Formats: sequence, C-alpha cells, structure tokens
Amino acid sequence: MRRHDLKCWPEFFRAMEAGRKPFEFRRDDRGFEEGDVLVLREYDPATDRTSGRQLTATVDLIFRECPGLPAGYVIMSLKDIV
Repeated sequence: MRRHDLKCWPEFFRAMEAGRKPFEFRRDDRGFEEGDVLVLREYDPATDRTSGRQLTATVDLIFRECPGLPAGYVIMSLKDIV
C-alpha cells in the first residue's frame, strides 16, 4: 500500500465530496495498486494553487486495458472517501 498525493480540479473535487464521483481516471504513471491511498488536493489550474481542502480515498479496484480506455491510463474505483 502506498500513498499518492494528487491534484484534483474543483469540479471533480466537489463531485467526489458530494458522493457523486467514486472513481478516478488517471494516467498510470505512479504504479497505482489496489489498497493504495489517494490524497486528493483541490487545485485550481487557472491560479496554479491549491485551496487547502483535501479528500482521502482508498483504491478498491483498478481497470486497465479495457475497451475505450487509452493505453497508459487507469480507472480506479474508490472507497472510504473522506
């Protein structure tokens, strides 16, 4: 199990915070694994700053190499989002 600190754009952060987005679509450049912890920091690309707000989630399931998924990307199902 590893911890990954990630930036999360405001609209995606709010959807996850509201419980409407229990997944992440990311480039698979960190070796994500089931059981890893994601620390998602709200980030505004327009100002290149984080807001100080964050969510933590655990990777429950990872999808790789499925139809329509670009090579080098993953979809991660998340649980325990707080």
